[in-house]
Amino acid sequence: MPASHDVVVIGGGGAGLRAAIAIAETDPRLNVAIISKVYPMRSHTVSAEGGAAAVAGADDSLDEHSYDTVSGGDWLCDQDAVEAFVQEAPRELLRLEHWGCPWSRQADGRIAVRAFGGMKKMRTWFAADKTGFHLLHTLFQTALSYRDIVRYDEWFVSTLLVDDGKVHGVVAIELATGRVETITAKAVVMSTGGCGRVYPFTTNANIKTGDGMALAYRAGAPLKDMEFVQYHPTGLPFTGILITEAARAEGGRLLNKDGYRYLQDYDLGKPEPVPVMRSMELGPRDRLSQAFVHELDKGRTTLTPHGPVVHLDLRHLGAELIDSKLPFVRELCLKYQNIDPVTELIPVRPVVHYMMGGIHTDIHGATGLDGLYAAGEVACVSINGANRLGSNSLPELLVFGARAGRAAAEYAAAATGTGPGAAVVAQARDEHRRLERLVAHHAEGRERIADIRTAMQDTMESGAGIYRDRDSLAKAAETLPHLRERYGRAAVGDHSRTFNTNLIALLELGCMLDVSMSIVHSALSREESRGAHQRTDFPARDDERYLAHSLIHHEPDGTGRVEYLPVTVTRWAPGKRVYGRQ
Repeated sequence: MPASHDVVVIGGGGAGLRAAIAIAETDPRLNVAIISKVYPMRSHTVSAEGGAAAVAGADDSLDEHSYDTVSGGDWLCDQDAVEAFVQEAPRELLRLEHWGCPWSRQADGRIAVRAFGGMKKMRTWFAADKTGFHLLHTLFQTALSYRDIVRYDEWFVSTLLVDDGKVHGVVAIELATGRVETITAKAVVMSTGGCGRVYPFTTNANIKTGDGMALAYRAGAPLKDMEFVQYHPTGLPFTGILITEAARAEGGRLLNKDGYRYLQDYDLGKPEPVPVMRSMELGPRDRLSQAFVHELDKGRTTLTPHGPVVHLDLRHLGAELIDSKLPFVRELCLKYQNIDPVTELIPVRPVVHYMMGGIHTDIHGATGLDGLYAAGEVACVSINGANRLGSNSLPELLVFGARAGRAAAEYAAAATGTGPGAAVVAQARDEHRRLERLVAHHAEGRERIADIRTAMQDTMESGAGIYRDRDSLAKAAETLPHLRERYGRAAVGDHSRTFNTNLIALLELGCMLDVSMSIVHSALSREESRGAHQRTDFPARDDERYLAHSLIHHEPDGTGRVEYLPVTVTRWAPGKRVYGRQ
């Protein structure tokens, strides 16, 4: 008999843990399972450094946070979702404190906040520069207090079981043994994170391969706004490790090869010419990454063995401030660059960081498939629009993880029937056979998984990078199907069952190829420039045609069909993007 639960949560990071807790709180009678391909404390949420945005000060307001988010997203955000998000974010962060999250404090004991890019008020809560670690640790230990939450640690979900537009569970592989298991459920919550590994240079861990997006996409749920790929302006060369925006919030400066603070030459969305001031480096991530490309074109970057860089200067901040507020930045620089930011410049370059797009959901996390919900970076609700503001992602996974969990619990509690029918049983059987054939058939394959993955990543960087045009995108759209053909001939060199990482790498690559195609075709269809989607052949924003979300539906040939859904505008009509302290 297959394992069975009322609700299955796929992904053990921040959104997944918050959803599982919400399910347990909503209806303690429900049996909840978390399936994660890594131990939960190794989920990528742990890597978030800078902080979590929520209104805290008397000089701030919910309307101001909403407006900063909407304008920062270049008016592609659904404003009803944004208003719900900013209203619930402070409550979620306070709840985390009650659960044990050690937020940094001011001298008088109040919550400390710092500035973050694109926000006109200081509203980013932080725990030094290890916010994600403390947030995830708090959620994990809280989830442990609910005995009815069952965990499948180090299991990989290979397919969703769907019949007549309704999700009935999953098929998953236990990494330690290679055992394939059917796990049925009345509802499924997808919280597997993003897909940054489809690009070659990314802050994302190796686990961020777009599994959840691809699983939902193949099952019939559309993906939304996949063309919007966020580059963070400050990644370490070679490794891609993130140097948090908090470093610039504390006063860090970006310098070109001449030691010149070059951002003063660029339009960062401010209404007037920008004087040299502390907030210059706190423009939005898309604009700062684009400014780097212009500096590169002007020959004003520094060439290193790992590509061109500019430098982040923290030296003027002093050791005391760096050690108290940016200790992890110093640790990363010492370990991975062999430099000390107290006395040396930090080499940095733009690096793929976050996907604004994901599985299309409503404000409660519901997707286009009955019983399937999604939250976190895997989902697109959409509060991030065309460009996510830094420090909005952590409260997003809390707010919408909780919302998705509550909605899934209510759905599961109301579900009737005797369980999966014959069609679902047949699907599960077919998936078991497919996985068996993969090991046998691909054992003698002629292609290397790593070679195909590298070719895919290079195709995405050259075709759908910071700047793209019809020719570059069309070339990528032509190349990816050939890589899919090569994928069918890829070899699984490991014939064992125990921790067969070759098999998992093959399955992950299949997910990444599907996601890559969705990004490229969505970008080809949007003939404008907005936020992180910059078309050099269509340089202007076009609200008349494209104040709308792209929805891409999976097609049998793998290309995808793109249609558009109007953006929800409640209070703020599209206008000019404005940043910085006025």
